[in-house]
Amino acid sequence: MFFDESRLKDPGFFRENRLDAHSDHAVEPAYRLPLNGLWKFAHAVNPAQVIPGFEQPDFDCRGWNDIHVPAHIQLEGWGRPQYCNTEYPWDGLADIRPGELPENYNPVACYVKYFRLPEDMRGKRVFISFQGVESCVALWLNGTYIGFSSDSFTPHEFELTEALREGENKLACRVYRWCAGSWLEDQDFLRFSGIFRDVYIYAVSPVHVWDMKIVAEPDEAFTGGSLRWQVKTETPAGTKLAVCLRDGEQVIAKAEGTVSGQADTSGTLQVERIRLWSAEDPYLYELRVRLSAPDGTEETAVQKIGFRKIEIKNSVILVNGVRVVFKGVNRHDFCGETGRAVTEEKIRRDLLTMKRNNINAIRTSHYPNSSALYRLCDELGFYVIDENNMESHGMWDMLWQGYIEKDQMFPGAQKAWEPLLLDRVRSVTERDRNHPSVIIWSCGNESLTGPVILAMSREFKRLDPTRPVHYEGDHQVDYYDPSLRLREITDIETEMYTPADRIRAYLKEHREKPFILCEYTHSMGNSNGAMHKYTELAYEEELYQGGFIWDFIDQALVMRDRFGKETLTYGGDWDDRPTDGIFCGNGIVFADGKETPKLQEVKYNYQNIVVRPDAEKMEVINRHMFTSTAAFRCVAVLAKDGKEIARREIETDVAPLSSAVYPLPFGKQKEPGEYAVTVSFLLRKDEPWASAGFETAFGQGVWTVKEKEHTCRRQAGELFCMSSPWNISVRGDSFSVQFSRLSGALTSYRCGETEYLKAPLMPNFWRAPTNNDMGNRMPQRYAQWKIASQYGMAGFNPETGKRNAAVRPEKQADGSVTFTMTYDLPTTPAASCAVSYRIRPCGRVDVRMDYDPVKELGDMPEFGMITKLSADLDRVRFYGLGPLENYTDRREGARLGIWDYRAGENLTPYLMPQECGNRTGIRWAEITNAWGQGLKLWLNGGEFSALPWTPHEIENAAHGCELPPVNYTVLKMSAQQMGIAGDDSWGARTHPEYLLDVTKPLCFEFSFKGI
Repeated sequence: MFFDESRLKDPGFFRENRLDAHSDHAVEPAYRLPLNGLWKFAHAVNPAQVIPGFEQPDFDCRGWNDIHVPAHIQLEGWGRPQYCNTEYPWDGLADIRPGELPENYNPVACYVKYFRLPEDMRGKRVFISFQGVESCVALWLNGTYIGFSSDSFTPHEFELTEALREGENKLACRVYRWCAGSWLEDQDFLRFSGIFRDVYIYAVSPVHVWDMKIVAEPDEAFTGGSLRWQVKTETPAGTKLAVCLRDGEQVIAKAEGTVSGQADTSGTLQVERIRLWSAEDPYLYELRVRLSAPDGTEETAVQKIGFRKIEIKNSVILVNGVRVVFKGVNRHDFCGETGRAVTEEKIRRDLLTMKRNNINAIRTSHYPNSSALYRLCDELGFYVIDENNMESHGMWDMLWQGYIEKDQMFPGAQKAWEPLLLDRVRSVTERDRNHPSVIIWSCGNESLTGPVILAMSREFKRLDPTRPVHYEGDHQVDYYDPSLRLREITDIETEMYTPADRIRAYLKEHREKPFILCEYTHSMGNSNGAMHKYTELAYEEELYQGGFIWDFIDQALVMRDRFGKETLTYGGDWDDRPTDGIFCGNGIVFADGKETPKLQEVKYNYQNIVVRPDAEKMEVINRHMFTSTAAFRCVAVLAKDGKEIARREIETDVAPLSSAVYPLPFGKQKEPGEYAVTVSFLLRKDEPWASAGFETAFGQGVWTVKEKEHTCRRQAGELFCMSSPWNISVRGDSFSVQFSRLSGALTSYRCGETEYLKAPLMPNFWRAPTNNDMGNRMPQRYAQWKIASQYGMAGFNPETGKRNAAVRPEKQADGSVTFTMTYDLPTTPAASCAVSYRIRPCGRVDVRMDYDPVKELGDMPEFGMITKLSADLDRVRFYGLGPLENYTDRREGARLGIWDYRAGENLTPYLMPQECGNRTGIRWAEITNAWGQGLKLWLNGGEFSALPWTPHEIENAAHGCELPPVNYTVLKMSAQQMGIAGDDSWGARTHPEYLLDVTKPLCFEFSFKGI
């Protein structure tokens, strides 16, 4: 037998001599030789450049370069990473039709590993396992061709026994970047190649469990359970079989028998009382299958199992008889340092982040993830949609753009691709079926629909009838071919990025299936606005059962910029062409695993306890499926004007999926001030994912006790005004304020000899566009407001030749001085805004900005003012909604309090610099230097941010490292900034209720004073 390279583009050539897929159970003893580490390596740009005969034992490869395994070759110095979303990675580089492969550019990675078999593995049957190779591998041992396999994301295993030699052995691989299967691996991810998951050699003793099939389900009362087991064994005659189920060290059920030769043996274990597995309580038992041969040889197969039942009744998905709401994320195998070559340590790190932020479900987008993920999901508690490796999104686009016809689209109805895809279905099912965390199978992603995908769905159900099957593309059947009645592909009506109101309307007419969003609230850059609309819909409409955020982690790579500083890079930064640029940055965590501020909102929306306190009581709504609130400590904190004045612990016991009202233990507050009660639910004990005392949920109520109104009294001190041809000045005791008649701006505010303003205080209507803004063309619609922000003037008018644009200062009864500037805005049609100032004798300046909306101009990104302070004034303390950045459509997870940050830390390091760092509901804020000197602001519930850069500077940078050196602290204050949106990032706009309301005059009032 020899390897026929010409068959790479044949969809029927996807395995040769590869072992059948099997479960990923552990065995004791395990005879295993890890091959991770350094391999010898040579790179060829195309198959014609592969070094002839390098696989042969007498060809010495020891002088070749070294490469790490597992790793992507592009991160080891050969080729470059590439990011493509829907377009195929060879687009524009090779003119090929669907099913063909580039001839001159199909890189081949040639790997060689020299090894010696350990003593305890000799004399046994020996196999090799590649857990993940992208996109296919051809294998030789000592010059003998062993076999071939494609499918980048499930194991490839081959027997090596006959080709082994005494002493040193030479293993050689060719890993092709593209093969026929690559047409079905057009996922939205970074494009790599190479051996990127573990490789190991293992030996099998004469007694061996090849495969285990386990179904552990509770009875109808969910008190007892049955465990159906089936094992595939290979043993000598008379081998004893012992099956036992353990709860810790206690054996709670067992069975015995004998097996001989190659056999499939099955049975059932009954358990009278069980503890159910769920994401809330991921309780695991251990199944052990021991084989004992007559000669004393033994092997034990070990599998962790959980008793749980998944079913759909009355169009509702039930877990253990209870309706489930998926509070999910889509997950790529990815980390910023090593791409998809992710260690178990990094997987655990990310899962802990998910648990701490109330995420209970994962969709493995869009391929089977590393086997370690499923073990950890069993242990920590997640519901998993396990997705088959299929996406042909690029062909979908080609079809819509008219480059191909429907009958050229695959898989569609093209039966030539069906065996390959059914093989992939079998690979993921057989590997992952024993994991209780896997509750739904998925045919794949964004490949339209057709009879081949229907055959895949039926194969899932044949192999495992205990789980439902999901596929989003099924709802597109009417577009693909109305004559095909294929709505049986999926058991769950699934869509992507559908607005909440459209889901509500759909479910009024369609009640046949449960409904989930397999992708929603697109988390690109500063995003996830209006997420709460989806959260509440899940508790208003029974058939809507939640969704999966796109996605968990930014697909960016940690590299060094031209100055040697470590930075995160994205599509195009690696000179990859074609590329889809920044669109790989959609994570709720950054590529290095650090949390983004977006998680503040995700955690709140996904929390399982909703608390609604007011001045006297609190309503507690328990959204847990199986857990009482008694499992948590409930702590209530009362604050007055941001400062804690009392703390009490409250005993609660609200049953799952119910609510109760409890009185608050603080009594009625009489002293004037603003009060906030924050009720938190904390872990009572340490959990695998967080320590005791960790807050899992909170709610806050705010109210005010008003004081009696006082008559206005004249303030101490006297103000002196000076009006000159160029400036207007107001001086008081140890302070002065100056305005320019040339620009109309407040240009100076001094306390003593210290000047606080490094730039004029000017009206501002603009923000640095977010990724969502770019996607919905906000800059094009609102461009005039950027011009108005940069070039609005209230001073010299060249048409009249006059400089005095200000009303003459007027003294008020309380001793203050007021006057107004009118700013002409360079818009079409023309507009203006008025800014009035009231300077008090104490040094406080009250500012009011008014705008009478011009209908033709519509709304604007922001309505407020902006100035620059010294960069030394970088310490920010504020009383408002925090602690992390928040916006009018993303502040459910923020809470009222006194918070602090440094201006330099307030730039959220999104992959592309954009609007960030905003806070809403601001009562007051202080911006000071290290000695406490600076400004105090009173914002009357408005918004503000303090950053080292202006919106224009932020907008003008494609990466954080491109921002200029820090010279200032830029203070931006507003009545409101438009919401950041996030239903999707390619057209969805901010919801109307989170835009500025220009049906009435806009007014922004704030005050400041030196401190």
